[in-house]
Amino acid sequence: MNNQLTALSEKLFAEKDGSAFSTLKDKLIRSFAGKERQAVITILVQYSREGQLLHWRTYLLTDIIGLVVPGETEWRSFFEWTITQPALTYWGIDGLLKTAGREAYPTLIALAIDETVKTDQRAKAIKSMAMYSRQPFDRELPADPGYWKPEQLRLTELLAWQEQGYPDGAGYAPPPVHPSLQHPGNDFEKLIAKLDKQLEKKRRKNKDLANPHSWLVMADEKDIADIRHRWALPNLYETFLRYYSPLKVTFTGADFVEGLYLYGAHELVARQAGYAYNGVTGELVADWPGNMLVIGDDGADPYCLDLSAIHDGDAPVYTAEHGQGQWDFELYAESFTGFLQKMISHK
Repeated sequence: MNNQLTALSEKLFAEKDGSAFSTLKDKLIRSFAGKERQAVITILVQYSREGQLLHWRTYLLTDIIGLVVPGETEWRSFFEWTITQPALTYWGIDGLLKTAGREAYPTLIALAIDETVKTDQRAKAIKSMAMYSRQPFDRELPADPGYWKPEQLRLTELLAWQEQGYPDGAGYAPPPVHPSLQHPGNDFEKLIAKLDKQLEKKRRKNKDLANPHSWLVMADEKDIADIRHRWALPNLYETFLRYYSPLKVTFTGADFVEGLYLYGAHELVARQAGYAYNGVTGELVADWPGNMLVIGDDGADPYCLDLSAIHDGDAPVYTAEHGQGQWDFELYAESFTGFLQKMISHK
């Protein structure tokens, strides 16, 4: 271990302020994780075992897991230890799978079936094994296992899988997408394909096909029929919904506070609640302009198509701040096409 690394390590262990510790930790990883990766892991592992800032002993696990290479068995014993430490168990599960692979299954199944263990930790073990083995133990459940309930833990399936010798599953098929995303023809399809390329970067980070996000998918015809029954849409937006319906798509950038969540065909009708109609009683909201169709929101600030201004198959997009007593709409994009171009510009 070189002198600079040693000095930085000593500062890290001596630091008592959490903010300063974070700065030192980031510097350690940024400066030395390339050439001195093993030494950096050793320092962080030691701190997770002995460090004086207890909350950081937990937070460091995600950094350690990020630095460890899959199958790097020399760190397996550390993650086996984290499983026994209640404050470290949740993230230690992923570290154990990364270093021990299939050999981690017995330990994690024992954890999952132990009713004395916290539910979120049991759920995390099942979720992580489901993703690693491609078995559907997590089907139709929230992406975050912290929201699972004890009765949703598929323990019978888990134990049957153990009896079978832990076979790999088939995983989940990707959502159905329109072929024009890969082979665009007209200008609109090329625009959508460019948007999808941007979303693909997010999809690469999300390996959880049980809960896919950042996809543009083919809509259910029943949803499209319901939408057409309620509104006369601009042709371009209807085409977008039919063939490139957003599935958990959020855009971030300087224009947005929390991120713009763009609605898909499966939720467009329900998402009008709180704007066009009362979500509890179903009654129309008197001060909501009927020509405004909410297509997305940024922390409840609506983004709307103006259905009274359709021209050449397109329509302008307006936005407004919620909670102001009345709606004061401002033009955000001259057209839905322009709106999509703005989304592409957000990195």
